[in-house]
Amino acid sequence: MNNLNDPPNWNILPNQREPGDEGSRWNYALLVPMLGLAAFRWIWTRECQKEIEREKEEYYKKHSSLQKELEAKYRDIITENRRTVAHLELELEKERHRTLSYREALVSQSRKLVEERRILEQEQEKLEREKQVLLRSGAEGNLYQSCLAKEEQWQKRANIVLKEFEEGLKERQDIYCSLVVPRGQRLEIERNLLVKAATDPVAMALHMESGLKDIFKHDNYCGNLLNRNKSQNGRLMWLYLRYWELAIELQKFKRAEKAMLGKR
Repeated sequence: MNNLNDPPNWNILPNQREPGDEGSRWNYALLVPMLGLAAFRWIWTRECQKEIEREKEEYYKKHSSLQKELEAKYRDIITENRRTVAHLELELEKERHRTLSYREALVSQSRKLVEERRILEQEQEKLEREKQVLLRSGAEGNLYQSCLAKEEQWQKRANIVLKEFEEGLKERQDIYCSLVVPRGQRLEIERNLLVKAATDPVAMALHMESGLKDIFKHDNYCGNLLNRNKSQNGRLMWLYLRYWELAIELQKFKRAEKAMLGKR
C-alpha cells in the first residue's frame, strides 16, 4: 500500500527495500488495523454496555410496575375477602337469631299444644263421666247411645280425612328433607293441603288451616340422611296430628250431646 502524498521512505515499496528497514515498516503497517480493531471493539463494548444498562433499566421499571400492580391486586383481594367475611359473619349472626327465634316459637307452640291437649283430655274425661250417668238413666241413656252411634260414624269419616292429611304431611316433610326432590313439589303439596283444609267440613270444624300454616313455617326437623322412614321426619306435625285426633274424639261427644238435646 503506497501513499503518493507521502515521502518515499514512508511507503513500503516491494522493489526498494534497504537492509534493516523491512521489520519496522511492516510493524507500522500492522499497527493501523490493530488500532482500528481496538477502537471498534471499544466502541462496540461501549454500545453494548449502554444497551445492557437500558435493558436493565427497562427491566427494573417493568418489575417495579408489576410489583406495584400485584400489591394493588393483593390489597384489593384482601379488602374484598374482609368484606366477604364481614358479610358472612353478619348473615351467620342473623341465622343464629332466626334459629333462636324459631326454637322459642317451637317451644311456645309445643307448650300451647300440650296445654290444649291436657284440656281436651279433661273435657273427654268429663264427657265420659256424663256418658256413664246417661247410660244408667234409662230412656235418656238409649237416646244418648243412639246419638253417639251416629256420631261415631262421623268420627270414622273424620279420622279418614285426618289420615289423608297425615299422609300428605308425611310426604311434604319427606320432600322437605330430601336433597334431590325439587322444592316446587313440596309447595304444590302444601297448597293442596291448605285448599282441602279450607273446604273440607271436618278440617274446617277442627280449624286445621291455621295449624297447617304453623307446621309449614316452623317444622323443619328431619331424621338422619339415610332415613327412609317418613314417620321419623317432623315433630310439630305429629303434635298437631295428635291434637286433631283428640279434637275429633271431643267433637264426637259434643255433637252427640247437641243432637240429644235437640231431640228432647
